[in-house]
Amino acid sequence: MSIQVAILVFDNVEALDFAGPYEVFTTASRVHARSHPHDAPLFATQCVARSADTVCARAGLRIIPDATFASCTATDLLVIPGGVVDAAMACKPTIDWIAATAGTASTVASVCTGAFLLAQSGVIQGGPVTTHWEDVADLQRLFPALDVQTGPRWVDCGRTITSAGISAGIDMCLHLVGKLASHDLAVRTARQMDYAWQPQP
Repeated sequence: MSIQVAILVFDNVEALDFAGPYEVFTTASRVHARSHPHDAPLFATQCVARSADTVCARAGLRIIPDATFASCTATDLLVIPGGVVDAAMACKPTIDWIAATAGTASTVASVCTGAFLLAQSGVIQGGPVTTHWEDVADLQRLFPALDVQTGPRWVDCGRTITSAGISAGIDMCLHLVGKLASHDLAVRTARQMDYAWQPQP
């Protein structure tokens, strides 16, 4: 049975914040299929938006969502990317969807300033987290109960994982492949991506 992955997309999302995780999970599925050709895809990955309208990422990249909040299927792994998140933080349907989906997902992860959205939705309320180095002070100021860390590429708190900025989301998602499937698959996925992954944060 596939691990259902939902990656949130919204206007002004950072392109690599969502595309990096998308690449990791779809590549992991492709690599896994070489030795398990008759299995369902290991990760069933979709981009989810508030509506079916085209989403305009930061710098102008346009995205056609695979699903909407209303049509998104049950989610095992929820990935919240960052970017310019002010409007998303103020959007009640977005925050409500994150909270509801995180409530049933087994694993919740954020990339970069996606940590602000997890905090705003109440998914993370304390403990160690990380975000883009440029936004550490703002995250700590807005959500003082958090222990916002600088330095690690990702912080794994078990059910919730947060990553530092942009490309760190790739490292975190390779870590998730190792955690949810196997370390060997994570290594082979990084190799297929020609990516110099460091397994330690």
